[in-house]
Amino acid sequence: MNLGLQLLLLFLASMQQFVNNGDKIELNIEKGEYWWGGLSSSGHETPYDATTVVSHDLWGDNNGNQAQPLLLSNKGRYIWSEDPIKYSFDKGKLTVTSRGAKIHYGKKGNNLRDAYNFVSGKFFPSNGEIPDAMLFTRPQYNTWIELMYDQNQADILRYAEDIISKGYPPGVIMIDDNWQENYGTWKFSTRRFTDPKGMIKKLHDMGFKVMMWMCPFVSPDSEVFRYLAREGMLLLDGERTQDILWANTQNKAAIIRWWNGASACLDLSNPKTQKWFQEQLDYLVKEYGVDGFKFDAGDAGFYTGDVISFNESTPNDHTTYFAEVGLQYPLNEYRASWKMAGLPLVQRLRDKAHNWEDLQKLIPDQMSQSVMGYAYTCPDMIGGGEYQSFLKASTMDEELVVRSAQVHALMPMMQFSVSPWRILSKENQKICLEMAKLHEKMGPMILELAKHASETGEPIVKPLAFAFPDSGYETVKDQFMLGDEILVAPVVKKGIRSRKVVFPQGKWEGDDGSLIEGGKTVEIQVPMNRLPYFKKLPDTY
Repeated sequence: MNLGLQLLLLFLASMQQFVNNGDKIELNIEKGEYWWGGLSSSGHETPYDATTVVSHDLWGDNNGNQAQPLLLSNKGRYIWSEDPIKYSFDKGKLTVTSRGAKIHYGKKGNNLRDAYNFVSGKFFPSNGEIPDAMLFTRPQYNTWIELMYDQNQADILRYAEDIISKGYPPGVIMIDDNWQENYGTWKFSTRRFTDPKGMIKKLHDMGFKVMMWMCPFVSPDSEVFRYLAREGMLLLDGERTQDILWANTQNKAAIIRWWNGASACLDLSNPKTQKWFQEQLDYLVKEYGVDGFKFDAGDAGFYTGDVISFNESTPNDHTTYFAEVGLQYPLNEYRASWKMAGLPLVQRLRDKAHNWEDLQKLIPDQMSQSVMGYAYTCPDMIGGGEYQSFLKASTMDEELVVRSAQVHALMPMMQFSVSPWRILSKENQKICLEMAKLHEKMGPMILELAKHASETGEPIVKPLAFAFPDSGYETVKDQFMLGDEILVAPVVKKGIRSRKVVFPQGKWEGDDGSLIEGGKTVEIQVPMNRLPYFKKLPDTY
């Protein structure tokens, strides 16, 4: 056999792992290969390997959180498509399909970091801007768990006053759902807010910035609904045969089921609708002094029905239209997102329940956000944001709230909602206060990491496999790197007072003053009042 034929056969054998049928790719997963990406809310399932059996279709499904048509491996391999993909891992084989769009795949370098740096620069480069600095440098406070659907002026001011009186630093305060007259009627309810402008001035005087909850839905049978329907600014029902008389509209508006009932929905594919929605937001800014907005809903699944929009769009496109609104406001927050990596939008993890299983998801889900390109992240609310978990005081687990605050403290952002001083003992409340002050202390460093992310695309929170590639850390999911120098190892299991920490090569100085030579795993003590974190010392130390 001549040399040329030998080389050809070797090339063909190596390419058996790549079978490209246009909108379909099949890969054989290599020995020791791990994959990340797709859905942030499935981060705790990752990394996927040759034993994994799982399938996700991103078309019309962001699983309640951020989604990205991206898969990355620790062998430097990557997959990307501009449209939603379906990916299936089946005991050593990865199959990726797309509904027509080209699937980009290849290999760049030999590890997760190399692959990420390549795809972030090519497919979702950062634009040099970050969200509002206070989101990183101070704790955030959301009124949801304390007030739920009873958002009102008196209790919001009381919540803010308690934050200050208990010694917590003022930061961003988010006024959550039901401050408004109706969905789509973005005016303060006169029954619950007697002087909203005066309320916001008081909050500003206390040192807070103020965000208001918003969504793309519109309550039907309202004046605003009739106006928007008449002007063609709502999604239309594609079911032509429905027997409904719309007395005051020219078209049949689609009615979409969501967690707050059945509503019409803004058609943000229409530039006219975009302009109207921004006018509502700008009015709140100019008239009342609102600083920014928490944009909720917008999930792709709400748009999978038979609906007609101004511009032909996929369900995922509608998620993007809603997310693009936030680019006008540096003080923003999103939970649902599609292909918005590299842009200055805050991405919060979906609501977690008040239980230990969900607490254990925070770190891997946050790291999943990072490897998908979402750098400006918040790990839900401290103690959980799923409000039904808080309806009975008897179900509150003080240890869970404390450990949750510790997970948040050295993340890019930390967000309180349930009041620690209301549900915790004096001793445990003190620990939460210390975590808030730790975040404030580390805020300038976190802010610099955010600025670095805006210039380079590098995430703020990194898996060890990203920060220390080729070191065998792919399955470490209960500790993370803040930048490249701070190793954080919170406790995420009930009753634990010692834990093992994986230390990469180098010298590490602990929060307790200890010095540890890396390249090994060390068991440390973790009493309730300790968040273990370690700073990597210079090599010359």
